Amino acid sequence: MPRQIFQVKVTLADVLPEVWRRVEVPGGYTLDRVHRVVQHAMGWQDYHLHSFEVDGVQYGEPDPDGELAVRDELDVRLDAVAHKGTRLLYTYDFGDWWEHELLVEDVFVAEPDERYPRCVAGQRSCPPEDVGGAFGYAELLVALRDPAHPQHAHLRGWVGRGFDAEEFDAVRASTLLRRLT
Repeated sequence: MPRQIFQVKVTLADVLPEVWRRVEVPGGYTLDRVHRVVQHAMGWQDYHLHSFEVDGVQYGEPDPDGELAVRDELDVRLDAVAHKGTRLLYTYDFGDWWEHELLVEDVFVAEPDERYPRCVAGQRSCPPEDVGGAFGYAELLVALRDPAHPQHAHLRGWVGRGFDAEEFDAVRASTLLRRLT
């Protein structure tokens, strides 16, 4: 049977202008591998916990104490819980609470000479880790745009001179995704 590829649009919630990526992921990937695809495509560093929600069911790393009802993401393949039109909720960093909508836009047969996963499009840089969620990120952007802002120099130093909220490079993201194969 030909390998199915899921075209997924990953959109970061509560951030304007929108930060999003379009990735092509093998349907046979477990949700743990889909997590790593989102991390690399978005630009996160995988420093924090995460979870998926699909049709009201939570998936993630099992709770060693058994207190949380989370199904093991290592046991669930993308093609077992999703199809064209499915929306998955992916939450990263339970402190900053970054929610992402993963919309399966299409499902198609893999191109024989193409390597997957890959990032085919996107817009804007991912917010830096530990910035304080969507509210903290909005404050960061205001301070970075205004050299007279009292926090401008401090936050520019914290985020680094190379950070540009408008920048995104799909080729670089695909290069990072190739490490997953």
